[in-house]
Amino acid sequence: MKYSARVLFVIIAILFINCKNIAPLEPVTLFVGTYTDTDSKGIYSYRFDSKTGMLSEMKLQAELPSPSFVKISPDKNYLYAVQETNAYDSLGGGGVSAFAIKNKQLELLNSRSTSGAHPCHISISSDGKKLAVSNYTGGNLAEFNIENTGSLSTIKNLIEHKVIDSTRIPHVHSSLFRGSNLFVADLGLDALKRYARVDDSYVQGEQSSIDFAKGDGPRHFTFSVDGKFMYVINEHSSTISIFQKNDTGAYMEIGRESTLSPDFKGDSYCADIHLSADGKFLYGSNRGENSIVVFEVDETSGNLNYIETVSVQGDWPRNFTIDPSGKFLLVANQKSDNITVFSRDDKNGKLNFLHEVSLPMPVCLEFL
Repeated sequence: MKYSARVLFVIIAILFINCKNIAPLEPVTLFVGTYTDTDSKGIYSYRFDSKTGMLSEMKLQAELPSPSFVKISPDKNYLYAVQETNAYDSLGGGGVSAFAIKNKQLELLNSRSTSGAHPCHISISSDGKKLAVSNYTGGNLAEFNIENTGSLSTIKNLIEHKVIDSTRIPHVHSSLFRGSNLFVADLGLDALKRYARVDDSYVQGEQSSIDFAKGDGPRHFTFSVDGKFMYVINEHSSTISIFQKNDTGAYMEIGRESTLSPDFKGDSYCADIHLSADGKFLYGSNRGENSIVVFEVDETSGNLNYIETVSVQGDWPRNFTIDPSGKFLLVANQKSDNITVFSRDDKNGKLNFLHEVSLPMPVCLEFL
């Protein structure tokens, strides 16, 4: 009996210690970028309850003209926001602003011209030293150095797409850094351009252009964790293109899936795309059908298996995001002025609508 009691005591002690070491889910801060064409004034924040999925304590963090895309640095110390306008400077360009995040509040550091109209996307290198801004109407991409203070340098590289194709109008929509490569999606040219860093500038990469069918409109893209597969969401054809990297490092298309329900009738335009952190599920947003499409990812072949299509409970879903716990998915619905929250089953990827909050013209969601 004494031995059994001792064993029982040890087991209880181990369980108690392990429970103490499990960090509780703490509320996190959500930053929201908006268009300021109506009643919005700039960048807002919410308190997000990671246990219940509830949003509360809305606060205006920074007054800024149409901060339609916001991005937090890898070290979580800074936030960067575009000013999607053509009136930032006398040359008809847009702007980008740098903020320090102190006690979950934003403090403006500086702002720069992007040398192109209507900037719509920001990417940051993994080391937090480079920042790229996609200028949609400008048809170019501006790269800045991020200083030690978090401020932005003047433009270090300006990649022009207007000189690539004289028959079509370039619309640079997004970019991603991958090692020494920079991938740039151009919706107007129906292409994904690849650039390689040489010293402190860029040259065309070995696979300089990944070309899509005319009218596809590649908008956003994401990579599997190991970089073996790439998924591109096409705005105009409402499809997701699947690419696999071959032995030479080139990405070759291996498949394509529609993002729309078979019975949907009408116009629809894709917006955003995200993989779950474990790489098992892929999500895409549809403006028009007003839905999120859910796919299961075959991690060996890269192929997508359709799971479901879920109404966003709003109109014109733009950016969406999965919260840090992986238990919730949030959608910014531009035209219905609301953010909708869904619970997410990490076993099957399915979504279930929970609640919504009102905010004028939300278009980008970024968790701290």
